[in-house]
This record gives sequence, structure tokens and C-alpha cells, in this order.
Amino acid sequence: MPSYRSLFRTPEFTPLFLASSAQTAAQTMGGLALGTLVYRATGSPLLSALSMFGPALAQVVGATLLLSGSDRLPPRTALSAIAAAFAAGTAFQAVPGLPPGVLLAVVLLLGLVAALGGGVRWGLLNEILTKDGYLPGRSLFNIMNGLTQTAGYATGGLLLTVISPRVCLLLAAALYLTAALTLRLGLTARPPRSTGRPAVAATWHTNAVLWSARPRRLTYLGLWVPNGLVVGCESLFVSYAPGSAGTLFACAAVGMLVGDVTVGRLLPPAVRAHLATPLLLVLAVPYLAFAAHPPLPVAVVCVTVASVGFGASLVQQERLMSLTPDALSGHALGLHSAGMLTLQGVSAGVAGSLAQVTSPATGMTVMAGASVAVTWGLALAGRVPARNTVAPVDAEA
Repeated sequence: MPSYRSLFRTPEFTPLFLASSAQTAAQTMGGLALGTLVYRATGSPLLSALSMFGPALAQVVGATLLLSGSDRLPPRTALSAIAAAFAAGTAFQAVPGLPPGVLLAVVLLLGLVAALGGGVRWGLLNEILTKDGYLPGRSLFNIMNGLTQTAGYATGGLLLTVISPRVCLLLAAALYLTAALTLRLGLTARPPRSTGRPAVAATWHTNAVLWSARPRRLTYLGLWVPNGLVVGCESLFVSYAPGSAGTLFACAAVGMLVGDVTVGRLLPPAVRAHLATPLLLVLAVPYLAFAAHPPLPVAVVCVTVASVGFGASLVQQERLMSLTPDALSGHALGLHSAGMLTLQGVSAGVAGSLAQVTSPATGMTVMAGASVAVTWGLALAGRVPARNTVAPVDAEA
């Protein structure tokens, strides 16, 4: 398996990595600033959660309409245009006097654009790295996400004590613009991975083919649902601890970092392949402690330990790639990303609604319990012998 250092000697890996780092920093700072801005204006846990995680709700629309573009658009053009769109949308959110409804509409529009970005980015990563390089490459991206989220939430929390949320949004927009320039100048003009024009019909057809085989179907559900329900817990950090939400988000990022390093570099493949279910249980079980409404130090420990379980996604993505032909890797990974983020957005809405009528602690406990139940259900379903093997996929679908 290639080392992390050797990945940076691969052409185009470094600019893609740096641009993604800038986008992650922008997303964390901008999301925390927008969530804080909405919560201060409305006092609503539901609207605060939706403002931070609402873009994910639009992912289902993008997955239905746009995903064929993941393999049919030139990667450099698509990625730089998406980053520029986020720069413009985030800057617009900083305009004073915008009602919460307008802010949420922009959030959903950006989520629609983001649905295409995941497939293009991860398809390009799968293309520029060797077969045995994808897992360490994706692991390194996840590590970067953990470190950047830690720094982004900590920095965002600190900045919000001295400057306004709107200024933080403008800083996030500048980071998105930096990412757009890095992608445009650092990537080469690669052709699309598949022929044909992006079309809604092509998206529907390929989605149906990818979903048709039971092994892929169970893998997708495992990538989407348990993870999404736990992100519903995270969406209540602002309302659970308004003055310390940045700390909780930063600790969650630290736990994610530990999980990704452990799964991506320290565990041999034979061990790693059997850890998806245990890691998904680690992801959810610590949040059950929020039933007792723990004080901040205990909450920090629970959140950090739980987030180690996000390493399960590396195991599941490796399995997904083993079930998918190269020509549709972007679409398959885009469907994973869009479905996961959609479930995260739906879970944020459900968690916010529960917190609205009960309490943030109760909402987190219910979401965690649901994640545990789904994980056990998928584990049991995976033990039932499949009646058909993985269906062949038409690379030109």
C-alpha cells in the first residue's frame, strides 16, 4: 500500500488536496457562523440545525438529476465552477437583513450544486491514483478533513467571540474562492471519464443499475443511514451548548482523525474488512449518554470517542469500489456522497424537530438509538445469503 508521502508525488494530487482543505475550512467556519447567526435571530434549534446541515437536504435532488455529470464533465472545469458558486453563495449570505427563509433557500441551492461535486472529486481521485492508492488517498483526505474541521471550528468559535457571524461568512467565501483558483490553475484539463452528455435519464438509469445488486445496496445503506443519524446528533451541538459548540465540533473532528488514521494506515486489510459494524456501533453508542444531559467535559469525551467510528466509511467505500467498474467510479462515489449528505440533512431536520418539542439532549439520544438499531439490522441482513451476484454494469450507462 502506498505511503501518505508518496501520494504527494502523484501529479494533480497536491492541488486537489489543498483545494479540498480550503473548502473544508470554509464549510466549517461558514456553517458555524451561519448556524450561530440563525440561532441568535430565531432561538430555534430546528432552524439552526437546518442552516448548518441543510445543504445535505438538496443532495437527493442532485443525486436524481445531476449525477451523470460526475463522469461526463471535465473534472477541472466542474470542480472550479462549483467552488466559485460556493464563494458567491456564502458571500451573499453575509448580506445584512436577509430573513432566515432566504438564508435557508441559498443553503439548499448550494446543496444542489454540491451533489455533483462529490462525484467529480472522488472520481478524479480514483482516476489519478493507482488501484491500491485509493484507500490511503481517501484516508488522507479524511485525515485532512478532521484536522481542518478541528482548526476551522476552533477558529470559527474564537472568531465569533470577537467579530460578527457575517464577517466570518465573508472569510469563508474568500477560502472558497481560493479553492476555485487552486483547482483551475493546479489541475490539468482531463477529458470526461465516460462519453455522452449529462442527462437526467442517464442519471436515473445508472442509479438504478448501481442500486439493483443487493451487495451494493446494503453497502450504500451502511454508508448513508447510521452515519446520517449520528450527524443529526451533531446538528444539535449549537442548541445543546451554545457557548461551546465549536469545542464539541472540534472534538468530533479529532475523533474522526483518530479513526481514519487507524483504519487507513494501521490496520491490515484482513482485519479492516470485518470492522464496519463495530465501528458503526462505536459511532452511535456514546451519544446514548446524552440521555443524562451530561456536563460539557463528559460530553466532550463522548463526542470524541464516538467520532472514531466514522472510520467505518473507509471500509465501506473500499467494498463499494470493489463492486463498481472504473468507468462509473465517479457516479458510484457521487451517489454515496449525495445519499450520505441527504440522510445527514434529513437527520438534522428530524433531530431539530425532536429538540424543538423535547430538548437537544433527548433529540441526540433518540437519533443515536436509531443509528444503533439500523446498524444491527444491516448487519443481520448482510448475513443472509444473496440470491444473486453483483449485476454487471454497463460502463456507458
